[in-house]
Amino acid sequence: MEAPLVDPFARAISYLRVSVTDRCDFRCVYCMAEHMTFLPKADLLTLEELDRLCSAFVRMGVRKLRVTGGEPLVRRGILTFFQAMARHLDAGRLEELTLTTNGSQLARFAADLAACGVRRVNVSLDTLDAAKFAAITRWGRLQQVMEGIAAAQAAGLRVKINTVALKGVNEDELFTLADWCAREGHDLTFIEVMPMGDLGNEDRLDQYWPLSDLRARLAERYTLLDLAERTGGPARYVRVVETGQKIGFITPLTHNFCESCNRVRLTCTGELYMCLGQEDMADLRAPLRASAGDGVVEQAIRAAIARKPKGHDFDYSRRHVAGRMSRHMSHTGG
Repeated sequence: MEAPLVDPFARAISYLRVSVTDRCDFRCVYCMAEHMTFLPKADLLTLEELDRLCSAFVRMGVRKLRVTGGEPLVRRGILTFFQAMARHLDAGRLEELTLTTNGSQLARFAADLAACGVRRVNVSLDTLDAAKFAAITRWGRLQQVMEGIAAAQAAGLRVKINTVALKGVNEDELFTLADWCAREGHDLTFIEVMPMGDLGNEDRLDQYWPLSDLRARLAERYTLLDLAERTGGPARYVRVVETGQKIGFITPLTHNFCESCNRVRLTCTGELYMCLGQEDMADLRAPLRASAGDGVVEQAIRAAIARKPKGHDFDYSRRHVAGRMSRHMSHTGG
């Protein structure tokens, strides 16, 4: 293994989130516009190029690889990428290969993903109400996602539910979601809505439900024990004494998690974002395509990590949105 990646604040970069497509079969209201203009397919890295870039990161110390989108499972031939990454698992160079998905395609892919060494998946699910689900996702069907989750369980995959906390939308389902996850054996993570994408500031302010408030409501019914464990991501976890389940909180606004940030994000066009909440990025596609060897690419990666900032600037205080990013989450990767 080569010298590990360490940023200017002595944080070792061991976690890469890679978006394999900006396309999705849903149009979630907080993620993208209903009528999106997607990238020309010629702009996307090929699966072979994604393999080459991810393999470079693995050589440089990345131990966790999360595949995202858009919806990663709508990318044609995506299984060949998982099969390619499985060689790093088999060799012990990669500790975990996983993905975040909307669940719509899990019924098709769950068994094959398990065969590639995937052991757990994150499924984005904000409501258990079919009508509300259709309104949030615009194009999605709740039953299709539920069938995908069942297929994942049948394939032996652990399922973690990611729920964006939306004030006035799923507030009334807080305990419904928690109880359902407890019964099904799913861990659950709540996420504060982030100011990503040019969808209108007021919508985001109206949707913003601080997780400090959400947690306080949970504590009215349950006994919550703080856990020291981390899974490589930004969530902080509690154990619910009454059910034994684990609940996480991702709080980029009420309590940012930047001091322990160990991750970077690679887009499907080869842009490397060192911070989700900053516009600075490095183009890795140009050096990748300019050389058959990986030396130039690795130099570009190291130069980018040397620019990783201390943290983001997301802020909803004073009833305006500060630090808002113009790009959609589907561009950077969920």
